[in-house]
Amino acid sequence: MTFSDGTALQEAGIRKKRTGPWAMFFKGFLKHPVMVGSIIPSSDVLIETMLGPVDWKACRLFVEYGPGVGTFSRAILEKMAPDATYIAIDTNPDFIDYLASDIADSRFVPVLGSAADVLDIIRQHGFDHADYVLSGLPFSTLPAGIGPAIAANTAAALRSGGAFLVYQFSPKVRDFIAPHFTDIDHEMVWWNIPPAQLYWAWKDDSSSRSA
Repeated sequence: MTFSDGTALQEAGIRKKRTGPWAMFFKGFLKHPVMVGSIIPSSDVLIETMLGPVDWKACRLFVEYGPGVGTFSRAILEKMAPDATYIAIDTNPDFIDYLASDIADSRFVPVLGSAADVLDIIRQHGFDHADYVLSGLPFSTLPAGIGPAIAANTAAALRSGGAFLVYQFSPKVRDFIAPHFTDIDHEMVWWNIPPAQLYWAWKDDSSSRSA
């Protein structure tokens, strides 16, 4: 859009600022319902329960698939060490632009891309492995082949003792992660709309879990 004067440009900037996280999340759901999976952001109870087992002192790289409008982002950044890195991967450019403008933290790296390319993405940012990967992607409704590819590449991207943290509204996600992880913890969070299935899929050594 072309603006003829500074006043119009300023008014457009005000309208853009007024787009809050709920409005942006709803907009993203309408544009990409298969990728967003829910019309309502996750509850605080779900966030705290999901992140509870993370050993933040041992976490140098935290990766999230489908961060949306950053529902988990602030909680993650509050818990992370000052020298850790948090890579958030999303296929929706609107979400990535929103996060880049809304979160001013040098540890936070929003990336426009696919979770299936996680290995390439973390290597491009100087890492061999991730300590933890979080995902709220709706595995059962992703395009054919994408879910299995994400699960396989996530297992390859994690360090020994790391974990794939998954929250879903369908238990079918276990079918995607079970071939790659033998040690999987599960819990239901009823205080969420809708109630959510939480999975912690641990890679190899479980001794590094937070007590």
